Amino acid sequence: MNITLKQIRAFLSIAQVNSFAEACELLHISQPALSITIKNLEAIIGGKLIARSTRAVSLTPEGELFLPVAKRLLSDFDNAFIELHESFSLKRGNLSFAVMPSFASTLLPKYLVNFNNQYPAVKVKVHDVIAEDAVDMVRSGKVEFAISFDPGSSDDLNFDTLFTDKFIAVFPKSHPLNNLVKEDKKPQWQQLSQYPFITLQRPSSIRLLLDETLAKQGIFLDIAFETNQLATVVQMVANNLGISVIPSLYKQQLSKLNLSYCEIDEPAISRRVGIICKRRHSFSQATTEFLKILQHS
Repeated sequence: MNITLKQIRAFLSIAQVNSFAEACELLHISQPALSITIKNLEAIIGGKLIARSTRAVSLTPEGELFLPVAKRLLSDFDNAFIELHESFSLKRGNLSFAVMPSFASTLLPKYLVNFNNQYPAVKVKVHDVIAEDAVDMVRSGKVEFAISFDPGSSDDLNFDTLFTDKFIAVFPKSHPLNNLVKEDKKPQWQQLSQYPFITLQRPSSIRLLLDETLAKQGIFLDIAFETNQLATVVQMVANNLGISVIPSLYKQQLSKLNLSYCEIDEPAISRRVGIICKRRHSFSQATTEFLKILQHS
């Protein structure tokens, strides 16, 4: 059935005032135009909705039956446009994205504060998951975008760099390597390989990057502990179980744990951090505004 909103509004106006003349004034149309509109509506439905005589206008039994349906249809239509307008103006809406924990626990909060100050009515859901899972969530369509390490070349994903993160060596302040920090020197990988090492398990992209980079230099680490989260790696270092190399994103967490850190030479290891999304993806208004904050803050 091709019932139009114009026909529904015409029917409801007549039902409201019980007069074609007054309904014409409400709708700002002529009586012939209103009569044709109702006639077409009745033709589509298959029967009379309005009983009209020289003295009065009233709804037929079928018209009375259709009245609550017409009110609901018009209300749903109007509400849909109100919700859509509020979503575009960010007076309501949702923002959902994936982010690797090292970014979520360090830099992300300041961006969320900025966004929330501008759009307090938008509800935000942050999926803080490991880098590999963040990429999978984008690919599966569970989120519009992710903030993570560069996933490498891909036919279905786009990566927009935010910054480059250099990896740092981390160790207890009581560790012999801390003497290098006091002398403002950088340790060599050969020096790091002499101590028990704590790292992420394969197939972590960070672990793979370390293994591939060091293998080219003929350097092999004395791996004593492996885990799945960088936060756990840092806690193990804090408990004197060994040393590690982690993204510098974690710097602000280290001082709280009384740990030392420094950059590494020969070779220095770094990785780009940025926004991952599907190619040719159209973002929601909430996502568009949040990405502006990320890219221009």
